[in-house]
Amino acid sequence: MTHAIPIRRDAGTGRHLATALYLAAGCMPVLPLRAGKGPFGNCLTCADNACGGRPNMKTPGPCACPRPCHAWAAATTDPHTIKSAAWASAWRCAAAVAYHPGGAGVTVVDLDDADAVAWAHATLPPTRTVTTTRGEHWIYRGTMRSANHVRDGVDIKSLMAYARWLGPGAGTMTVLPPAVLALVDREEPTPPGEAVDSSSLTRARWDRSVATGCRHTEAYVRTGLDRGLAHVMARTEKGAGTAAYGVARFLAKQHTACPGPCGLEAMGEDIIGAAVAVNVPEPYARRAVTNGMGAVLGAIA
Repeated sequence: MTHAIPIRRDAGTGRHLATALYLAAGCMPVLPLRAGKGPFGNCLTCADNACGGRPNMKTPGPCACPRPCHAWAAATTDPHTIKSAAWASAWRCAAAVAYHPGGAGVTVVDLDDADAVAWAHATLPPTRTVTTTRGEHWIYRGTMRSANHVRDGVDIKSLMAYARWLGPGAGTMTVLPPAVLALVDREEPTPPGEAVDSSSLTRARWDRSVATGCRHTEAYVRTGLDRGLAHVMARTEKGAGTAAYGVARFLAKQHTACPGPCGLEAMGEDIIGAAVAVNVPEPYARRAVTNGMGAVLGAIA
């Protein structure tokens, strides 16, 4: 999915087949969808799990059945399969064309409503966007694990999933950001009343002594850091790990013009400590902070 594909939407069966062949020629694995946006049921050989479950929805790899079977696993770029007699009945009943995002090397952030779209605009880097019936698909270059309901109104469709083809969309596709990866890398809060056994009592703290090359005043740095820590610690129910990523990225941006050092490592430890304090496991918090700062520092290295 590296270039715009000028196929207009059409409900006709012939158009669905033509669209599927065009997409397949662009290395996008496709499959037909029935009314209701669902895949066609398994073939007779595999019905009721008679095939023993291979391939099944939890096992990577293509479907070897001659008919469109096993949902996303049936997606293919082979024009002979797509045009085959075994697939003909499915195309006659098809209501839409779907594609396997992971097989095309992309990830779809499926935003189901206006609130989810607003969240994406405020949180995620812009990328190619496709309008859907209720919201938008934001498409990034790169693959990841798929998951539903990663937050209200947001699903992730990439590996082992399918998405409806609704047109090429608009905008330039950008690389899959850590903020999207973090949505699936779920936090596992410590149960209330228990200690966070991964927290460190010797965590470094920021002070002026570790920021000898920073162009900002101590008051400026501390104000920004304190606000960021408060932002993380306000997420007592969920989202503290994602907030830690955002704060780390924001703070790193403030120091890109400094000769350094600015004590970013110590700031990072402060952010990790704030996330751990609201029950984010330390490995998750540390990864979020590392990715947040790396998103800025890697871009200017």
